Amino acid sequence: MAHEGHNHEHHCDYAHAPNHRHEHDHDHEHPAARAEPLAEGAGAGKVLFLDAFSGIAGDMTIAALLDLGVPLLVVERAIASLPIEGFHIHRDHIHRSGIVAARFDVHLDAPQPERTYQNIDAMLATASLASPVKALARQIFRRLAEAEAEVHRMPLNEVHFHEVGAVDAIVDIVGAAACFVYLGADVVASPLPMGHGLVKARHGVLPLPAPATVLCLKGVPTYSVPLEAELVTPTGAAMVATVAKRFERWPSFAPERVGWGAGWRELPDRPNLLRAVLGAEPAGGIVATGSHVILEANIDDMTGELAGHTIEALLGAGALDAWATPITMKKGRPGLMLSALAEASSADMIATVMLRESTTLGVRRLGASRTERPRRIDLVETPYGRIPVKISEGPYGPPTVKPEFDACARVAAEHGVPVREVLAAALARSR
Repeated sequence: MAHEGHNHEHHCDYAHAPNHRHEHDHDHEHPAARAEPLAEGAGAGKVLFLDAFSGIAGDMTIAALLDLGVPLLVVERAIASLPIEGFHIHRDHIHRSGIVAARFDVHLDAPQPERTYQNIDAMLATASLASPVKALARQIFRRLAEAEAEVHRMPLNEVHFHEVGAVDAIVDIVGAAACFVYLGADVVASPLPMGHGLVKARHGVLPLPAPATVLCLKGVPTYSVPLEAELVTPTGAAMVATVAKRFERWPSFAPERVGWGAGWRELPDRPNLLRAVLGAEPAGGIVATGSHVILEANIDDMTGELAGHTIEALLGAGALDAWATPITMKKGRPGLMLSALAEASSADMIATVMLRESTTLGVRRLGASRTERPRRIDLVETPYGRIPVKISEGPYGPPTVKPEFDACARVAAEHGVPVREVLAAALARSR
């Protein structure tokens, strides 16, 4: 069967894309040239943060990494090693909200055959790519193909990628893999925004986020935005889920260099950009700042049910933790001290939720600093599927390893097994 693969991400936009060959690296309205390209291994020991406030796609990822300073030759050499012809790549620049960002595009010059995942994986396996690039590209493509196979209830090797989608996805995945390996940084990504609505694909209409996108993002934090648009594409989802070691709204690091990658669509409420930031983590991975607050309120007229609801609302609003402590108030009345830990930047919002959802008349704030163990989320393969496992490290003794309980409980229910068996399987694989 033919399959949409990657094409529904950009199908409508190619007709309007400029048709320059990659030998001519045009910059529209702005030179946008970097003084010095990044050297190979420039990201070693550093963090590469993918700030996907408008989502992520394969072409946006390559564009952002090129704008960051990865030489275009890295991408050209990687795709030149592939036995595919009849296409060319093009890079240019565009203004979005006053920001000059790079764009990356793949143009077809000749008809292309439909390719199955088996064909593509065999091609990657025999290509003259550097071993780390080859391994990463195959890993990303497998995640994408596994998602498509699950959507269509078909064997993995029989998943088809039609003419444009196959070439587009191959170039994006191989090119991005080459860029990530060239930098050598630890990749951190922001939670991903999910648009809604419908998108027309090759053989019908799909709901957004696309079914394959959702499956590629198993274990990845996402959130809803009020946009009828495809913000995260299947290829972008497969990339970020494969390369990111953890997901944070903003990591604790010192930014050194920034690159911008543009998508093709104009979005009504935000610039359609992906920001790639390269920076250094604090020495030893220790984070000690005064950038947090504890919000508290003593309450004597709130039921336990309302306290539980308020705690959930605080956590849903972005509090890092929330809890209630039994206390004795004036005149010997029993009460609760409702508390929440939050980043200073979100304190006003968390205080508003505490005032709105509880019966308190006021909220006090206490400054707080905290030392954190560096942590990351790894996805491990178990007999029950992929399970996210939180790993905390740093100079504090042996790492702590904890499978995400909610994911384990969900998988246990799906397979009809005790949750402790899923927990044990995830722990065994993570070690």
